[in-house]
Amino acid sequence: MATSSMTSDLSRADADPRGSAQARARGTARIGKLAEVFARMALGAAFLSAVADRFGLWGAPGKPGVDWGDFRHFTQYAGMVNSFLPARMIPAVAWAATIAETTFGLSLILGIYKRAAALGSAALLLMFALAMSISFGIKAPLGYSVFAASAAAFLLFASQGERAKGAGDEGNGA
Repeated sequence: MATSSMTSDLSRADADPRGSAQARARGTARIGKLAEVFARMALGAAFLSAVADRFGLWGAPGKPGVDWGDFRHFTQYAGMVNSFLPARMIPAVAWAATIAETTFGLSLILGIYKRAAALGSAALLLMFALAMSISFGIKAPLGYSVFAASAAAFLLFASQGERAKGAGDEGNGA
């Protein structure tokens, strides 16, 4: 009896492929929305974690798992990453990065100005990856997945644009 019920369910799905295609499309859209939220949370948390580290919230300099531990050590690191810049610019670069990461991190997590935050995050991460490549060689940004994070942010930006376009199309009757 269970076999005949399963067979009739399968034949109904074959008879109405549009219904199963619609169900697949809904499932894909749901996964897409979850992926967007996951990308926003992951990128935002990474930014805010880095900012917390440079203000000692993860511990003091030299403790296990702490990259900088204070802003002075972070500024020194920013100087190494941006070794091609004049030394007098490094404090401004360190503060600009900190302000950008805090702004983008909060925006991504809170879901405000998502499209702008995604684009800004993508550009910031790409600049960081390129600076790392110039100063340390290509392996450093690849090893820390900075190019991958930038690509994820660009995809998030693109998906927000598609969602806005789709919402606009629905509103226009298209």
